[in-house]
Amino acid sequence: MLPLSVLLSELVRLPSVNPMGRTDIPPHLCYESRVTDRLESWLRDLGVSVTRQSVAPGRDNLIARYDPPTPAPFTVLFECHQDTVPVDGMTIDPFAATVRDGRLYGRGACDVKAGGVAMFGAFRRLATERPKHSAAVVLAYTVDEEHTFLGVQQLVKAVKADFAVVAEPTLLNIVRSHKGVARWTLDTTGTACHSSTPDRGVSAVYRMAKVLSAVEEYAARLQAAKTDPLLGPATLSVGMVHGGVSPNTVPDSCRIYLDRRLLPGETASAAMVDLTHFLKGRPEIDFPLTTALTLDCPALAPEGGHGMVTRLGAAIDAVVGSHRVMSVPFGTDASTIQEAGIPAVVFGPGDIAQAHTKDEWVELAQVERAADVLWRFTTER
Repeated sequence: MLPLSVLLSELVRLPSVNPMGRTDIPPHLCYESRVTDRLESWLRDLGVSVTRQSVAPGRDNLIARYDPPTPAPFTVLFECHQDTVPVDGMTIDPFAATVRDGRLYGRGACDVKAGGVAMFGAFRRLATERPKHSAAVVLAYTVDEEHTFLGVQQLVKAVKADFAVVAEPTLLNIVRSHKGVARWTLDTTGTACHSSTPDRGVSAVYRMAKVLSAVEEYAARLQAAKTDPLLGPATLSVGMVHGGVSPNTVPDSCRIYLDRRLLPGETASAAMVDLTHFLKGRPEIDFPLTTALTLDCPALAPEGGHGMVTRLGAAIDAVVGSHRVMSVPFGTDASTIQEAGIPAVVFGPGDIAQAHTKDEWVELAQVERAADVLWRFTTER
């Protein structure tokens, strides 16, 4: 039986980069199929039920199930995404899986292949030892968490459970609530012409400059007006601006990419409509605007599953000594799972401060402890 550190090394060496709409990333690095195949082989070696759920061409969720010898007191879903962010700017070999000073380095080591290996470790132990009393466990590895959450949206159509644990780096603490995220594009148009006679055209970039000034004002108002006692304020930011085709052409199009962090009870569509209404009410914005929603991940509120949260906390305390129940600003698959009727929390090895970094790493001892926690959570009475 291979140690978890070896299994994690194998997964980190298999690129599963989510291109996030980019076309400049080499195809041999993109998408999750290599990781899916490896995970499937591990699971089939355990003799458990394993199915693939097609999400997009060449991109499959993987779903395995363990049922104990006696009737299970509850069914828990262990969920972890397979994809990683791109590797631009990394100062280490992103796929070498180098181990140094008790840490494993590489893209996805922390976010979130360590969590996926910890879940596999607990699941493997259940399937191998088959304790008389334990929970039933559905272990799911999903695609596309880093971009549009397509994997988990498909997953919840196919699985049922009483509770869910979603793998993300939490330093072995419990995340009970987090903000949601909505992303959309906003376009302005104009009339192109040669830059030697700019008065003959209409600059979409100049129009967008007016929009950006108004968006900045709206974002300040939003942050002051909407807040949650656990999660803090709602926020809005502009992450990218694209416009024009050359320095000597007045641009006829410009696009901005907006990121809105949602509080419990807010929806992505309502957030987009509210900003659009604000912008159209400004006298200086007397030109058409076009918006398109590209991402919708709801907020996670601390609702339901309180007994399971207590049970997970007791398992953490037995292994680590103590834990915290936290709220975080980033989004995860947990909110989509909970919205589908399965109370969910976020838990896993690693520190979110190391996710997506130029030298991403995870402490290997935490991976072992996380697997022990999940084993105790499913087996102790």
